[in-house]
Formats: sequence, C-alpha cells, structure tokens
Amino acid sequence: MSAPIRLIKKYPNRRLYDTRTSAYITLADVKQLVLDNEPFRVADAKTSEDLTRSILLQIILEEEAGGAPLFSSSMLEQIIRFYGHAMQGMMGAYLEKTMQSFVEIQDKLQEQSKSIYDTGAMPNAEVWAQFMAMQAPMMQAMMGNYIDQSKTLFMQMQEQMAAQTRSMFQNMNFPGATPRQK
Repeated sequence: MSAPIRLIKKYPNRRLYDTRTSAYITLADVKQLVLDNEPFRVADAKTSEDLTRSILLQIILEEEAGGAPLFSSSMLEQIIRFYGHAMQGMMGAYLEKTMQSFVEIQDKLQEQSKSIYDTGAMPNAEVWAQFMAMQAPMMQAMMGNYIDQSKTLFMQMQEQMAAQTRSMFQNMNFPGATPRQK
C-alpha cells in the first residue's frame, strides 16, 4: 500500500509548510521531492486551491535561470503559441507522452549501464567498447520506437482535429460548396 500524497500548504507569506514533517520547506525541498518521486500536492492554506502546477513552474523557472537552460527561446515561443489554440489540449498530451517515452528509454539505458558496474571492478576500455557496440543498435531501435510513437500520437492529434472541424462545420451551408449527402 502506498503512502498518502504528501500535503504541502502554501501560506500568504509565500512560505511552504510540509504537513508530514510539520516544518517549513523551500522550493529546493519540493524539487527534492520530485527527484525522489515522492507524490505530493501543494495547496493554498486558506482556500485549499491546488497550487502544485504553479510551484512546479516556479522550480522550472529557477532551474532555467540557474545556468544551462533546458528550453531554448524558440521552443518556449512555440509552446506559448499553443496557448488558446485549438490544439492546446492535444499538444499537452503529446508532450507528456513524448516525455514518458524518453524517460523509459533513459531508464533502460541506465539499467543496462548499471550492470557493468555491478561487477565491482572498474570497466576497462575493452568492456566499454563491447558495451557501446551493444548500445548502438539498441539505441537505434529504442529511438525508432520513440519516433514511431511520436508520429502515431501526432497523427491521432491531426485526426481528432479534423474530426472536430468536420463536426463543427457539417451543418453549415457555404456558397459554392457541394451539399453533403446524408
């Protein structure tokens, strides 16, 4: 049985209070919860409004400002353009699934590379060469699957968009358009 979701309360003075440890915490502590895969929820102390996304975005903003950013300006501009766009919901799902696929690939690679270090001895150049020779085809296959999944998801998004457009316009008569057969 998993532990209940950890509740973090955010007070008007912008302080975060961890109800499990009965102590005030920082954004760095919340970041550590994320890194530890610890389920949590941040709620406004007065209204109980869910503020988790807002806090996660603050952490991302701090990380982006702190050195080597993950997002380029171009990518951020493209993301901003999807807000209010008809594809906004589908784009969010697409990015989430893409990130999940990427994490799965990363986990598989880490699992395989860990087996080299489990022997207790430092790997020599020959062991690394063998490991890397095995990785190239495996990485190509995983990336191929990743690209195929992304392509399939994108195609599904396009089909949903076309279906929504057809249903929206199916009963409208446009000048010069051929009447729809029933």
